[in-house]
Amino acid sequence: MRGLSENVAIVTGGAQGIGRAIMERLCQEGVSVTFSDLDDEAAAATQQQCQQLGYSVHFVQGDMAEEAFCHSLVEQALSRWGKINYLVNNAFSFLAEGMNATREQWSHVMNVGPIAYATMATAVVEPMREQGGGSIVNLSSISAHIAQPNRWTYNSAKGAVNQLTRCMALDLAPFHIRVNTISPGWIWTREVEKAAGGDREKWDPIWGKFHMLRRLGNVEECAGPAAFLLSDEASFITAAEIMVDGGYQGMGSEGLGESSSFAGSD
Repeated sequence: MRGLSENVAIVTGGAQGIGRAIMERLCQEGVSVTFSDLDDEAAAATQQQCQQLGYSVHFVQGDMAEEAFCHSLVEQALSRWGKINYLVNNAFSFLAEGMNATREQWSHVMNVGPIAYATMATAVVEPMREQGGGSIVNLSSISAHIAQPNRWTYNSAKGAVNQLTRCMALDLAPFHIRVNTISPGWIWTREVEKAAGGDREKWDPIWGKFHMLRRLGNVEECAGPAAFLLSDEASFITAAEIMVDGGYQGMGSEGLGESSSFAGSD
């Protein structure tokens, strides 16, 4: 994609899942990437595999809930590459609790999610300004838009990400920094695989009924939209949200219409 090559990105939570897919896509486009993760074993394997493919990657282990680590991550990326052009805020806590959520749980999901997103964004503003601007992509979710049972913490945190994106986009526009969001539907990630007991053949058509395309998404299908939003191809796009959800958000209560008397009619 136009403008990506020879630039530098930070991807949080890049050792696996959507974060890893985005990181690998950016590497394929000629971007050098610093990525963070809590799981240093998975991250070390990811870094080794990427380097074997000739990608320029740099892993920093740490917890996005810690403000000091957020700043250290930016400093280490600058030290390694000398510049920062892109930020992908991906790391998040899949802590889904309802009315029994404790204050500690609320604090955790907010600190790892929207608060860390904001901390990272403020930390990269000056490095991006020095490069004439930059681009930020925040990972949100369909859960930001809907009510789901016993999901107060996660859904609220994702909703905060969407509003944060719009506020970021407004305040960072004078610095030529664009900020956008992608919101995935049900994607075959580690958490979904756990819920399915590893049996995608069984659960794909069941959970696929929530989506117009009748299947779950793949992590690679989130990577393309993220790369697009970072690239010069999206140079006049900011404060936007791309739904990578297979049509989930577009469906009403009738679902796929299979039980409707009008299904299949002209």
